[in-house]
Amino acid sequence: MYGADPKDKHPMKGFPQICFIQNTVSNPNIIIGDYTYYDDPEDSENFERNVLYHFPFIGDRLIIGKFCALATEIKFIMNGANHKLSGFSTYPFDIFNNGWEKVTPQPEELPYKGDTVIGNDVWIGYEAVIMPGVKVGDGAIIAAKSVVVGNVPPYTIVGGNPAKPIRQRFDDDVIQSLLEVAWWNWDIEKITRNLETIVAADIEALINCK
Repeated sequence: MYGADPKDKHPMKGFPQICFIQNTVSNPNIIIGDYTYYDDPEDSENFERNVLYHFPFIGDRLIIGKFCALATEIKFIMNGANHKLSGFSTYPFDIFNNGWEKVTPQPEELPYKGDTVIGNDVWIGYEAVIMPGVKVGDGAIIAAKSVVVGNVPPYTIVGGNPAKPIRQRFDDDVIQSLLEVAWWNWDIEKITRNLETIVAADIEALINCK
């Protein structure tokens, strides 16, 4: 036995609100790692409805790593939400045509923050909002209802609006070792053999896992 099947949409039998969303996302610009789940009692398979303003002509990607826990109604705001900021008005006159298209901004005039990247083993709490281009490090935790406007370092807990660091989960040297070990990239047999160590907090034991 090596845990849940990552290709199973609903790995908890009789509990469909948990979904391994790698198996339900169809947008090629949304990339989901193995074992990452979305928890939603309404429609856990429709994670894509939470990725907003994600227009294919912009080309930005949402990348979420392995073993992430994503709570109900989190939202990812993508670069398509951005308006031109350099003029006096931010109103998008051009989208209504009828003569207003003459002020259509050039692509380089629109703010572009790049891909949104969520690391591995990240826990994102209920109704958190992630803004365009944010990078969340491995092992980070985002508190419920937070609005994340800037990058989150690995193994850091953030919360609030805008989200601010609450505390670092481990000492710097332990975090560096965790990033080097990167247990989430082990084969599933090795992960299964060493689960007790992965969920504990003995870094030397984790480093020495076989």
